[in-house]
Amino acid sequence: MKLKIKQGGFLPLISDKRGISLLISDKRRDFSSEKIRKRGISPPGKIRKRVMDEEFLSEEYRPSRLEKFVAWQKEHISDRQMTLILAFLIGLLASVAGYFLHAIVHEIQVLLTSGFDKGTYNLLFLLFPIVGIYLTSLFIKYVVRDNISHGITRVLYAISTKNSRLKAHNCWSSVVASGITIGFGGSVGAEAPIVLTGSAIGSNLGQIFRMDKKTMILLVGCGASAAIAGVFKAPIAGLVFTLEVLMVDLSMASLLPILISCVTATCFTYIFSGNSSLFDFTLTNPWQLDRTPACILLGVFCGLVSLYFMRTMSWCEGLFAKLGNYPYVKLLFGGIILSTLIFLFPSLYGEGYSAVNVLLKGQNPEDWGQVMNRSLFAGQQSLLVAYIGMVMLTKVFATSATNGSGGCGGTFAPSLFIGGFAGFFLARLWNINEVGVYVPEQNFTLMGMAGVLTGVMHAPLTGIFLIAELTGGYQLFMPLMIVCISSLLTISIFESHSIYALRLAREGKLLTHHIDRAALTLMNLQSLVEKDYHPVGPDLPMGKLVSEISRSNNNFLPVLDDAGVLLGVIDITKIRHIIFRSELYKHFTVKQLMIQPSAVVSENERMSEVMRKFDKTDEAQLPVVNIDGVLQGYISRTKVYEVYRKMVADISAE
Repeated sequence: MKLKIKQGGFLPLISDKRGISLLISDKRRDFSSEKIRKRGISPPGKIRKRVMDEEFLSEEYRPSRLEKFVAWQKEHISDRQMTLILAFLIGLLASVAGYFLHAIVHEIQVLLTSGFDKGTYNLLFLLFPIVGIYLTSLFIKYVVRDNISHGITRVLYAISTKNSRLKAHNCWSSVVASGITIGFGGSVGAEAPIVLTGSAIGSNLGQIFRMDKKTMILLVGCGASAAIAGVFKAPIAGLVFTLEVLMVDLSMASLLPILISCVTATCFTYIFSGNSSLFDFTLTNPWQLDRTPACILLGVFCGLVSLYFMRTMSWCEGLFAKLGNYPYVKLLFGGIILSTLIFLFPSLYGEGYSAVNVLLKGQNPEDWGQVMNRSLFAGQQSLLVAYIGMVMLTKVFATSATNGSGGCGGTFAPSLFIGGFAGFFLARLWNINEVGVYVPEQNFTLMGMAGVLTGVMHAPLTGIFLIAELTGGYQLFMPLMIVCISSLLTISIFESHSIYALRLAREGKLLTHHIDRAALTLMNLQSLVEKDYHPVGPDLPMGKLVSEISRSNNNFLPVLDDAGVLLGVIDITKIRHIIFRSELYKHFTVKQLMIQPSAVVSENERMSEVMRKFDKTDEAQLPVVNIDGVLQGYISRTKVYEVYRKMVADISAE
């Protein structure tokens, strides 16, 4: 049967399995295949043949090989099966990204520092970080042309507000940028950029294969967990990181893909880099019960150090944000701070894992004193504790200066670094002053890493399993749990969110494990605003108000001035007793009859606050205004609850 299009009209032409329709006017029959592709439409063979038969298109539609494969996949492979396949690919690609990042960092550091004398300081430490940050800023400005800082926070933001969609360049840009930054001495970590890279790989694969919102979140979680598992060769830590930090709900549907990604990334990392571990630790002093008080004290100390880290980092970020309009001033300011700190404390150079390994492998003050090599303190063993304390306190400034001045890196590695130094610092002071039973400095260095990581991330399981898997120190499970619990309880008194989630939480954009809160977070206020209202002016006589009421579809009429500012509202139910008394029509105006609304909603207000206002006022509709008080529309309680119920159902669906 031939379809006919009447002159000037539109008819649906193509509809794929997702119900996507394309409207084509008879005046534009030369609609090209390229334009169809931009709409994301890959018509199946039968539909495409029908289109050609009807001569709707003047040129033949030729789908790409990828489009053909996606169409074949939708027909022959279920989304569940495809999710498992994609989980494997994500794990593989994340491990490759991690390998390349560490290769870039290693090669740059070897090239720059291989000829340095380990026993003396070197003035080039003043130059390298500035050069690295400058090169990174040029790369971001002219190549990436997008903000790629705060990798894990960006992943959380994507999950919360953008349906888990990350840009394609995030699959590689963070690797290059952070590699340059860290290689030249930037005092940041490579883990957050890899997490962003892995998550972007999962997001873009999900977009290519047209996965639904829930699967997209899962694939982003697979990418993040694969990144952590691959970098640290710790699959369990990768799994719990996704559950605790990214707050991806654990279910049987989500557990298997995440495990596949973690195991795949770990196995390929072993293939690429061998059996070596980031941290070299051998347990020589098993845990004893009489060390429990020291472990509790260490946990409290780590919690306080975590608070210092988070608060100082936030303050420094605000300081550099004020210099946003002066990029070269910001570069010079941050570069001078970073270079000076690295010159004084070379342990701050790069990720700093080599310094942590010195503390883990050392058996006596002479061994631990190697951490002061290349510094002004080299060879002065009596200043070891003071050096460790100063490095612990200044690391946060070095990290903030790196990122604030234009570098790219994360706070994951700095958390481990500060934690290791904090654990050693407390243990050394404890033993020097003979406070109680002897506590091994190596063990406390390890437990300090778990404690600060827990405090900064609010992720005790991640801290426990990561450190245990990294070092094979499973015999320290009990003290690790004591330290992490104590640290979390301490930091929770002051901060209720992790360093990654803090910014989003303040803006009300953070998803949580609470289904009701998550639903409110995902709801968009702007999409709920209704424009169906009939405004009146404040000077309108009551007689004319009656005629305006007859034209309204609602029980209320907003009263606006000439600029559209909301002055009040006419509630028809409140003036029903006088509305039909014609003798009063000339004696009253709208200004005299209007009342103030029970509550007003700001156009940028959180949905949780909107719901609170509905509960408090028991109103059916509330006006929505902008910052100037101009009415934008009304939000209906009925519509809010309708969307809310649908959101909860979608989130709860397995």
